[in-house]
Amino acid sequence: MFIPVYLLRNAPFTGAFSFLFHRKIDIFVQTLRLMKKFIFMFFALLLTGQIHAQTKHLQPGFDPEEYTEMLGIIARQIDTPWTQVKIPLDEKYRLALRSPRYFPDNRWDLWTSADSLLVIDLHATTGSFESWMENYYAAMIPATGTWKISDSLSFNYSLATDSRAAVHAGWMLALAYMTDDIGHALDSVMNLGYRNLIITGHSQGGALACLFTAWLRHRQLNGHFTKLNIKTYCSASPKPGNQYFAWDFTSLTQMGWAFNVINPLDWVPETPFTLQTTRDMNRQSPFSNIKNNIRKQKFPMNLVVRHLYNRMNKPLEKTSRRLNHFMGKKVHGQLAKNTAIHAPDYDGCMNYVAAGQQIILKPDSAYYAVFCNENTGTFTHHMLRPYYFLIKSW
Repeated sequence: MFIPVYLLRNAPFTGAFSFLFHRKIDIFVQTLRLMKKFIFMFFALLLTGQIHAQTKHLQPGFDPEEYTEMLGIIARQIDTPWTQVKIPLDEKYRLALRSPRYFPDNRWDLWTSADSLLVIDLHATTGSFESWMENYYAAMIPATGTWKISDSLSFNYSLATDSRAAVHAGWMLALAYMTDDIGHALDSVMNLGYRNLIITGHSQGGALACLFTAWLRHRQLNGHFTKLNIKTYCSASPKPGNQYFAWDFTSLTQMGWAFNVINPLDWVPETPFTLQTTRDMNRQSPFSNIKNNIRKQKFPMNLVVRHLYNRMNKPLEKTSRRLNHFMGKKVHGQLAKNTAIHAPDYDGCMNYVAAGQQIILKPDSAYYAVFCNENTGTFTHHMLRPYYFLIKSW
């Protein structure tokens, strides 16, 4: 017998059982809603005749028109029915699917175009406490491994082949909740004949676009989604991982398949803080065996060199431990207050580096006249309108 959900929600349960019961109902309802959206998307695509031979073939290289089109899509994340959006949307695009909200506070959209192009748009930071904590959760975790997030969710992932690669914990937490559903959506539309995919996002969404691209491309290396041609436009993205992740990501996407578009007056791409210690250097470096090398020096030179080395290295190590403590354990505690999530094994690295080919939209006098005045605020140069202004005059 079918029992209406509103009756279950108001059933007279109390205590921990009530919480667990209602939590399971919430998950069940969200699953049903997502399944309904997938079914709707499938039949909508069939009925509108968008399932046909490919007419849009992605080409390598930065395309200003493609990036401008992505800004039009990104601008429609937050304003439905989009009556106030100032950035135009190319009429060939339409929204096929908008996901439910995932923990900590993330969503993604699937768009299709009249020429059979797919776009996955990962949403940016919202105004919620959880969304900001996701950004501040900047301790790194290995770029390949398993994170047992809860008793019901274990995230097995591979974003790099280099064992030294590490990535931002908060954004990986977001991906852990989203990748399965995005993967199912891509499987569905690939079965309909779609083959060309652009992954995009602005700000936090840009970092998620980079990490999701790495996840998807490594899935391709393991035999999944092999028919997809993938191109990535990260917009105003902060740094997603360490030097070894950046090199691994660039090696997968070089020759024009992934870009991070930056306004040099925007401070967000400068975050998170970067701190390089001697542990972050390649193993075949002067620092790999430096303590033994210092011991081999003659007295008193060995004492002088050891003193100078410790004066340089110990403050870096101390600051690194402090950053990892606050941006790891402390922020995790804030996120885990209302949702039980297990802490991962942290990497300990804080050597954040930008990933992918950077496209610099250098401001000119016209830009300064519009955006640099007494009304300039903290996020003025980070918003979509300045990026749209710069790409249109690029």
